[in-house]
Amino acid sequence: MQAHDIILAQHPFFAGVKPQTWSLITPCASFLHVDAGKYLFHEGEEALYFYILSEGKVLLEAFDAQLGAVPIETIAAGDVLGWSWLFPPYRWHFSAKALAPVQAVTLDASCLREACERDHDFGYVLVRQVAQVLMQRLQATRLQLLDIYRTPERGKR
Repeated sequence: MQAHDIILAQHPFFAGVKPQTWSLITPCASFLHVDAGKYLFHEGEEALYFYILSEGKVLLEAFDAQLGAVPIETIAAGDVLGWSWLFPPYRWHFSAKALAPVQAVTLDASCLREACERDHDFGYVLVRQVAQVLMQRLQATRLQLLDIYRTPERGKR
């Protein structure tokens, strides 16, 4: 078993994955290092990987023609990054910039999608876990928006 396989097997995101499924997942995995200030991916590019951050911090940004890069959320070590690889048209909806040097296990998107097709039970677990992450991130974004648009008058109610 390689080091990235151990990281994946111990990560809470992969809880519930059956032992026999690991033979489908581990060939998809590799290590990635990204220096601070560099981008893991850019909005609009093809979504080729799913990331499990073991070190560092990543800032998700959305681009606006008038505002430029708008910070959305910071993803830290222990978190997973990316869901666009799972849903057509497989394009990133945000950009991801390393705020600190990043060490991550990457999972090749086409390899993971193929694993989901070969093992529908794994596919269900994976989609359920991604949906959980999406729900948490949407709730965090909702709270952020409420803070941004809260005026002193509204806060007094």
